[in-house]
Amino acid sequence: MTTRVLVVDDQVLIRAGVAALLRAAPGMEVVGEASDGDEAVSLAAEHRPDVILMDIRMPGTSGITATERILEASGEPRPRILVLTTFDLDEYVYAALRAGACGFLLKDTGPQRLLAAVAAVAEGDTLFSPSVTRRLIEAYAPAVDQSAPPPETLEALTGREVDVLRLVAGGLSNPEIAETLVISESTVKTHLNRTMAKLDLGSRAQAVVLAYESGLVTPGGGHAGGTHPAGAGA
Repeated sequence: MTTRVLVVDDQVLIRAGVAALLRAAPGMEVVGEASDGDEAVSLAAEHRPDVILMDIRMPGTSGITATERILEASGEPRPRILVLTTFDLDEYVYAALRAGACGFLLKDTGPQRLLAAVAAVAEGDTLFSPSVTRRLIEAYAPAVDQSAPPPETLEALTGREVDVLRLVAGGLSNPEIAETLVISESTVKTHLNRTMAKLDLGSRAQAVVLAYESGLVTPGGGHAGGTHPAGAGA
């Protein structure tokens, strides 16, 4: 199947170069090019791309705001947003993760890595590695009062859904979660999909951020109110 991509960057040479690379790749179709966040929102609504390569820092409407607006307005399936950035660890990348982006690429990423990343997120993968996610959260997540009761947002979840969310936030893969909870991998996926639907989350990375910001899991490996480990491999 063809992956339909929208390219967003205020620098014309970068935008044109990325678009040309995608057009030359088999299975890729560039449905539009946007030079700012407002144009990105408009073109996303018009063309409904599968993947959006989104610059973060642009004049006017930023890539973060554009990401939020696009995901809020999108029906299912939502586009997969892959942000383009100069620095891998800064508050903009954290904000993109929080807004629902599925991953990020540095602007000096090589052509094959970029094409592989677009293909990966189109298939539903997330390109925020557990280690990078943990470092971003430790640097930029707001402090949480651990003595406070769990937020109401988590009250919609069943106990097993909370377990799965906690282990996802700890960096475990679906097979590792299945082994830890002694359930099948398909059951893990079902619990995670229901959790994301209940909490209106667009990506696995966004679920990780919510788990930390709610105090379900804490930076440094601790977690609130549970019996399962925060997770190896993070």
